[in-house]
Amino acid sequence: MTVKTRKKTETRLMTGAEMVIEALREQGVDVLFGYPGGAVLPIYDALHSAPELQHVLVRHEQGAGHAAEGYARSTGKCGVALVTSGPGATNMVTPITDAMMDSIPMVVICGQVPTHLIGTDAFQEADTTGITRSCAKHNYLVTDVDQLARTIHEAFHIATSGRPGPVVIDVPKDVQFANGTYVGKDGVHKPTYSPRIQPQPEAIAAAADLITRAKRPVLYTGGGVINSGPRASELLRQLQKETGIPVTSTLMGLGAFPASHKDWLGMVGMHGSFEANNAMHDCDLMLCVGARFDDRVTGRIDAFSPNSKKLHIDIDPSSINKIVRVDVPIVANCASAL
Repeated sequence: MTVKTRKKTETRLMTGAEMVIEALREQGVDVLFGYPGGAVLPIYDALHSAPELQHVLVRHEQGAGHAAEGYARSTGKCGVALVTSGPGATNMVTPITDAMMDSIPMVVICGQVPTHLIGTDAFQEADTTGITRSCAKHNYLVTDVDQLARTIHEAFHIATSGRPGPVVIDVPKDVQFANGTYVGKDGVHKPTYSPRIQPQPEAIAAAADLITRAKRPVLYTGGGVINSGPRASELLRQLQKETGIPVTSTLMGLGAFPASHKDWLGMVGMHGSFEANNAMHDCDLMLCVGARFDDRVTGRIDAFSPNSKKLHIDIDPSSINKIVRVDVPIVANCASAL
């Protein structure tokens, strides 16, 4: 008789700084961008023993954040930045906000003053979690070394799930020095954050009916197509081929559809092409795929494509009906919906 046994979760005793490096290894990180400072020196010491992790030394923390963003945009992987406390963390606010606005997966690890000094206006202390609460997808202040590895694994899950975005982890210096039990990512229970991926069948049926009846439809594509991976771009091209619907795009969606195609109208909005904007204004059906009706695209809401039915595919339910009222909302991953 074969007895099935539950796979044991690997746990090891190590310092908090070593946990940070081991968690990055386990998450498949191969490049991180950072600028050293006193509050993260233990992590940099641990990084010295991990030659497989390439560290890109920047000249300013803001550069680390934007470089991590660029890495994520170009590879599809989660970008990682490592900065010190206080001014190091505050210098990250602009790239964190940019990643949030553009839905870029990024994990930012910040040093912090020792836990017993938090709230005392210590040297290079700043309320990092408070400062980034409004501009990050999620943030953490880790005060227990035994929760550090779990927090990092959870942060990667949140940053890359649903609508991607930046997650900030604030790690006090004494937590980096402390010894604790490392828990691998397989031993971490996924958080309750579980966005809808698959579209509702009735919404897909309603969308198909609108497309069938439309006389002047136009595809309005955005960064959600890029974030959904190569499969979404393939399905977009397939949909266009089968329907002949002309395609426009936001700045974030450029590249999802070939610009050399005869039915490509160009980028929309105040910096877009005349043809694309005219098509959006005069269409009778607008298929919005992974775009968010940005003000640079819509202009005056009351005059934006006034005679069209609107269909909106977006993985973030809060983006639907936020700016422009739509007739058929579809909450789903763009690849699944297409």
